[in-house]
Amino acid sequence: MTFSPLHPLSLTLLLLGLFTIAPLHAEPPQLMLATVWDRSDNPAGWWMSEKYDGVRGYWDGKQMVSRGGGPIVLPQSLQHALPPFPLDGELWAGRDRFAHTLATVRDRQPGEGWADIRYLVFDAPAMDGTFEARLAMVEQWLSENPAETIRTVKQIRCRGEGHLQQFLDGIEARSGEGVMLRAAASPYQAGRSPHLRKVKRFDDSEAVVVGYNPGKGKYTGMVGSLQLELADGTRFAAGSGLSDAERQNPPPIGATITFKHHGWTRHGKPRFPVFWRVRAP
Repeated sequence: MTFSPLHPLSLTLLLLGLFTIAPLHAEPPQLMLATVWDRSDNPAGWWMSEKYDGVRGYWDGKQMVSRGGGPIVLPQSLQHALPPFPLDGELWAGRDRFAHTLATVRDRQPGEGWADIRYLVFDAPAMDGTFEARLAMVEQWLSENPAETIRTVKQIRCRGEGHLQQFLDGIEARSGEGVMLRAAASPYQAGRSPHLRKVKRFDDSEAVVVGYNPGKGKYTGMVGSLQLELADGTRFAAGSGLSDAERQNPPPIGATITFKHHGWTRHGKPRFPVFWRVRAP
């Protein structure tokens, strides 16, 4: 992705006064959230990138918080390398390493696990202008203040449906999760936004653990399935996807989990639900 350079004076003025940094987050940050891509739409002209399987991190210029607003304690090296303006990105340790990333980020004292984590920046919420202009600003700052642990997410202009499917095939072949699409010249819009779409070959949703069903056969003495509740109160069970370790030490009651499924029944229950993971804080 190639952007026009920004005049140094413009960058300086922006850093000094065009946004406000909040010292604490009593409420979750107002992040831009994705909607599901409608396959009948034409993706040509959209920016596409890998959907990284990590922990969302909002940097407000002084501290980092999770999507839910909880503080993330960073190693000093990463803390000092971040810019004095807000960023939206993903803390990521690599494909198939979500559990490692989550455990590391939850630690109140940064440990050795941070050596594997990078902060992948995909937007700058407080900056005005188009998506391209906002990312160009971040790239310019990083070029002047390079850090091995921080980079922007690579964006590729989509040429059409075939290009999108080819890109998704390549990501899945490397054990990636899916694709993010961002509308060209789009603003940063808090909440579910039509300017940000996710493309995956399965559905995923969230539910709260409200109980356990006992296991049978080889799972006797362990959890057979989780009793789950959707936001609208609909209840169902999911046992597929649980490892033996998770059956012995299941997500606690009250925890929010993410599950995979293939659409919904006419009664509002997920079809073929499969436990995926505990949701990041």
